[in-house]
Amino acid sequence: MTTPVALTIAGSDSSGGAGIQADLKTFAAFGVYGASAITALTAQNTQGVRSVHPVPAGVVTAQIEAVFDDLDVAAVKIGMAVQADVIAAIATSLSRHKPRHVVLDPVMVATSGDRLLAADAVKRLRDELIPLASLITPNLPEAAALLGEDVATGEAEIAEQGRRLLASGAHAVLIKGGHGKGAESIDYLIAGGAVIALPAPRIATENTHGTGCSLSSAIAAGLARGRSLETAVRDAKTWISGAIAAADRLKVGKGHGPIHHFHRFD
Repeated sequence: MTTPVALTIAGSDSSGGAGIQADLKTFAAFGVYGASAITALTAQNTQGVRSVHPVPAGVVTAQIEAVFDDLDVAAVKIGMAVQADVIAAIATSLSRHKPRHVVLDPVMVATSGDRLLAADAVKRLRDELIPLASLITPNLPEAAALLGEDVATGEAEIAEQGRRLLASGAHAVLIKGGHGKGAESIDYLIAGGAVIALPAPRIATENTHGTGCSLSSAIAAGLARGRSLETAVRDAKTWISGAIAAADRLKVGKGHGPIHHFHRFD
């Protein structure tokens, strides 16, 4: 049996909890071989982002091309891409290679509140990357930012924003409800005319660093293994809930610690 391969295109997290490092851990947890193309180097830890150094677009392209030239990539996850020319480079490479599945996590702001996406890059991401994605996974503030609207506050508004993102070129949308309130965190999968609510208990922990990166990577891993989109999303949701619930066992860092990627093996 051929080993499924997934490629993550994202920034590096020096503390290991988010970005490329979280993506590769997630792929491994799902039995998927992970390759990477780094878009930015960050100096960060569980307390915040200290600096971001973008990787030149040509180097990002070279990494992506090297992977596709040699590996049979079944799915691609795209995370932080801080500059417009890097986004254009990613779009050009993916248009050339046409991977079967692309999961786009439109990372704009870190959990700590630090802005990670340059303002002039938002339009290019919306116009060039979203149409190439099988699924985009914005949280509530990111969905609103992509549409230039206020943050949705209820199920009807969330569903409507999801439909508008579909109309803008997205093939499917998972709007994450982690920024909402209440006993449950409800994500909404909008695809093919349907709106599927995916509730999960809201877990009381401050150790949620890398949650968004890891969820999108888990979905990409499921798609790489041949799962349907809905099944991949549901499996990823179950896994991420377990990873958050087990996060306090790690005791890493002084701030918002990472989730436990390998909780199933602990």
